[in-house]
Amino acid sequence: MSDARHRDDLQEPAWLRVVLIALAVLAMLALVVLPLLMVLGAAFGKGFGAWLESLTQADAVSALKLTLFTVAIVVPVNAIFGTFMAWAVTRFEFRGKQLLLSLIDLPFAVSPVVAGLCLVLLFGSHGWFAELLREYDIKILFARPGIVLATLFITFPFVVRELIPLMQQQGADEELAARSLGAGGWTMFRRVTLPNIKWGLLYGVLLCSARAMGEFGAVSVVSGHIRGLTNTLPLHIEILYNEFDSTGAFAAASLLAGLALITLILKFWLESRHGDALAKSHRRH
Repeated sequence: MSDARHRDDLQEPAWLRVVLIALAVLAMLALVVLPLLMVLGAAFGKGFGAWLESLTQADAVSALKLTLFTVAIVVPVNAIFGTFMAWAVTRFEFRGKQLLLSLIDLPFAVSPVVAGLCLVLLFGSHGWFAELLREYDIKILFARPGIVLATLFITFPFVVRELIPLMQQQGADEELAARSLGAGGWTMFRRVTLPNIKWGLLYGVLLCSARAMGEFGAVSVVSGHIRGLTNTLPLHIEILYNEFDSTGAFAAASLLAGLALITLILKFWLESRHGDALAKSHRRH
């Protein structure tokens, strides 16, 4: 009885809850749903044929391929290195650990444009590695390697920052038990650690994928905007919009929004699975 009374005391008035919920719903409709519907309306305003024609043009296909190519490289790299970095941070104590945690968050604090300019200072024609790159005829900027590097930097924290709290909550008891039973490091990771973090890892991979597909700032600096070669889908949309090709721009934007929507649906599904995994982990410990 007393617990129920305390919970009632903590409840806000009904009218205030209704007002706050209504404001939140209105904000989501105005800032998310309405713009998305307007993009779809503009994309299909001239019919499905015009939409399909815009997306099957050579530049649009090239931009989509480059976007998916970048995601196909960035996501596995971030998943692998993010997992091992989270394992190192949560399982070992070493000097510079707090500095490493701060560096992990650096892409969140630095503007993507600044990140792109840093790559220009490193790999540009007058950069630190300019002579070495010229000697071996390696091209980083205004080519695919620069786009991949820029996207890697921007998306790196998503996987590791998803896994660190999860692995801290789970603790190391099961891993210590596996080691005491004679399991090697790789066997312990594959059979104990990885099954415990798999939903969190997939959740981080989805966030990383969504960010990689939509990255604009850093990629814009290092790509060179070469049509058919170094334009990703967001850059392709910007070029079409600046050329007043609204049908093509909104068609490409609708495709990017569709990819984001698929990612969002998968995110909601994994969130529920991830929550169940966390609850089971808490009950075990």
